[in-house]
Amino acid sequence: MPTPLVVAAALVVVAAGATAHGAAMDLKQAAAQAKADLAAKHGAGERARIDRGVDQIASLWRASDGDLAAFAREHFLPRGDKLDATFERFEKMLEQIDGHELEIGRALKTPTELDVGPLLAVDPLFAGVDLSAHVSDDLFDSKLAFVALLNFPLTTLKERLAEGKRYTRRQWAEARLTARFARRVPAEVQKEIARAGAAADLYIAEYNVWMHHLVGDKGERLFPKGLRLISHWNLRDELKADYADPKGRDKQRTIVKVMERIVTQTIPAAVIDNPRVDWNPFTNAVTAAPPEEIEDDAPAGTAALAPSGEREPDVRYRRLYDQFRSARLADPYSPSVPTAIARSFELGRELPEERVVALLEEILTSPLVARVAKRIEARLGRPLEPQDLWYNGFQPRSGLAEAELDALVRKRYPTAQAFAADIPRILGDLGFPAERARHVASHIVVEPARGAGHAMQSMRRGDDPHLRTRVEKDGMNYKGYNIAVHELGHNVEQVFSLYDVDHTLLAGVPNAAFTEALAFLFQARDLDLLGVRRPADAEAERARVLNDFWQAWEIAGVGLVDIRAWHWMYDHPDAPPAELRAAVERIARDVWNRHYAPVLHSKDTPLLAIYSHIVAYPLYVCDYPLGHLIAFQVEEHLRKKGGPIGPEFERMARFGSVAPDVWMENATGAPVGAGPLLRATAAAVEAR
Repeated sequence: MPTPLVVAAALVVVAAGATAHGAAMDLKQAAAQAKADLAAKHGAGERARIDRGVDQIASLWRASDGDLAAFAREHFLPRGDKLDATFERFEKMLEQIDGHELEIGRALKTPTELDVGPLLAVDPLFAGVDLSAHVSDDLFDSKLAFVALLNFPLTTLKERLAEGKRYTRRQWAEARLTARFARRVPAEVQKEIARAGAAADLYIAEYNVWMHHLVGDKGERLFPKGLRLISHWNLRDELKADYADPKGRDKQRTIVKVMERIVTQTIPAAVIDNPRVDWNPFTNAVTAAPPEEIEDDAPAGTAALAPSGEREPDVRYRRLYDQFRSARLADPYSPSVPTAIARSFELGRELPEERVVALLEEILTSPLVARVAKRIEARLGRPLEPQDLWYNGFQPRSGLAEAELDALVRKRYPTAQAFAADIPRILGDLGFPAERARHVASHIVVEPARGAGHAMQSMRRGDDPHLRTRVEKDGMNYKGYNIAVHELGHNVEQVFSLYDVDHTLLAGVPNAAFTEALAFLFQARDLDLLGVRRPADAEAERARVLNDFWQAWEIAGVGLVDIRAWHWMYDHPDAPPAELRAAVERIARDVWNRHYAPVLHSKDTPLLAIYSHIVAYPLYVCDYPLGHLIAFQVEEHLRKKGGPIGPEFERMARFGSVAPDVWMENATGAPVGAGPLLRATAAAVEAR
């Protein structure tokens, strides 16, 4: 016999189900009535628009929204001047809303993202505030979202992929307008997503290793005093630079061990951003640093940290889990894309996950990997090792001492403002006409970053993109400069794709991979922009191709690790950080053993999971290998066309945010694919 409590609970469930069923029936009847009334008023010529618009609002309508049929009768607009004027009003107003929201968020994050002095306890709290979280609720509550959905088509990814080539610019702008109202995610969920993201970003921004305090078994120090490197960006770049150092191999192996300990969380907590302790990453021993070895600018707060070997307590994976947990809160409000993974690919990239994974695996499984690896072994005169994942010896810069590059950069850019002042000259060297160079430079704000650096777009005309890069106390070093040139590529795209696009609803590019690709075009020319000229013969061109291939191969596996980690979290949504850590290690080792160990001659390293993006920028990493493929296609187009990159860069960037293949065919004449890079690589390895 069921207990009274169980019976009562069952009655509540039945009643709730009946109420929901009744509400659904009422909504269905209201939608049918709205369609009939509007068809009678506006005629058969508007019937298809009426049916689609009413179905679109009905899919998100709640009982608290009121009378659906009355709303539809009042706000449906037939084709004509009023519909056009309404579209233009939406475009103008949403630009202001989005733009000012971004400016407020940027200001709130200033202390945590920029190197403007010590953090206060309140700064991470301000960074976690997302005043834009309520905007979606406000636009639905005010019925503005429903006006857009009633009058303009909400398209599916399948429709855009099939029909997008035939869309007019206005149709693409309408698709972008309604896409922002495809889901009705509550403000509390948006705020939690923002809070988790801000916490993860700050954690990564402060994850520095003081390299002078990495010691060997006999206390030897391989790195210069004062060298503070953020994980993973600066650690990776230092590893690349060490190919030109007589002690480079020992340095690289040390960096690899540091990276592995970060991933496995066996890194002692006391050594993170602390120059008052010495650490042997091979034995994991931690000791107090001799006073004479402590940097003069050592952070004051580290004085209280005792030299302890106690490991970092899975903070890295708590931050990752928090990102997952907060993103998952949006799942019930996204029925057509019910996971963060699906939203990342179908909404964010407009490329199906299956297609992206296939592109990554096309690179990873190519027989060209082994052939290029043999070329590298011949150059190095030894078998490859894990650090050669980041081999950059095909680039001329690998033969230049890092200290020489640092000195050259510091002299030119002692401050962030000095870099900003040089932007017109940089753009001129890239072939932008002088007037356009000055115009673009006037819209870019350069600031010193607390972390590695990033580009922050603007979202309304009248505001400017911001370029952030690390500037040390004695000036910008080469690592900071290399990042700055990359971010400048983002910013230049952001200026053109906002100020010069025909519809602000189309501001930007199709997805992050495209802005990464355009940034790669700038970054690949960083030495030229310093006046360090590169060879321009056939051998140099083959080296460029091999370098692009190796970089795409390097990051393709990281993209797979990122994707598989999120699938694991969805399969184990309540797993504690320790289990998540073990899973990420296992996934990273599996991808490594399958695709990297055969050529890098070392098994079972979790090295692929070192990328900070995996923690701070959910499901972002695969945009880098995609960006390499896109950048290569664009480079091939530029080389065939001849002349400077500036005018073509501008033409491409101004095309705006349309579907990836539509943008790519406008830019280069072909859809996104790995074929151009693989064919060029095959030709390069065949050449003597």
